Amino acid sequence: MIEIINRKAKFDYEILESYEAGIVLKGTEIKSIRLGKANLKDSYCIIRNNELFILNMHISAYDFGNIFNHEETRTRKLLLHKKDILKLRDKIEQNGLTIIPLKLYFKNRVAKLQIALAKGKHTFDKREAIKKRDQERDLQKYIKGKI
Repeated sequence: MIEIINRKAKFDYEILESYEAGIVLKGTEIKSIRLGKANLKDSYCIIRNNELFILNMHISAYDFGNIFNHEETRTRKLLLHKKDILKLRDKIEQNGLTIIPLKLYFKNRVAKLQIALAKGKHTFDKREAIKKRDQERDLQKYIKGKI
């Protein structure tokens, strides 16, 4: 099962809510995703005219494509219920939050994108997370060594 994960998302952002959205793709894009040639790093979502779009999502060109191959970082439309889009728009405008992609995967042969309403972390929060992760790693090494 192909699953492309945005690894930096949980480090750079505090995740508040998550949603599952469909994504409008071309034929060569879906073939590249099935080969695992996509990247969610540095991508984000915006709302334009009450529609949700993802920007900077990189899907590599399909190797066997011809002149009809796709542009790698084009803006792609996301499919979400209108009430969810309006709710997201209100939260973004009021609280200064952002919408980021977390994971791209297949569900019943259809590509889905897990997006999240997120709040950016400050540098000191990131340092705190690194310190906590290192302490847990050291504790696990200590426990394995003793047993």
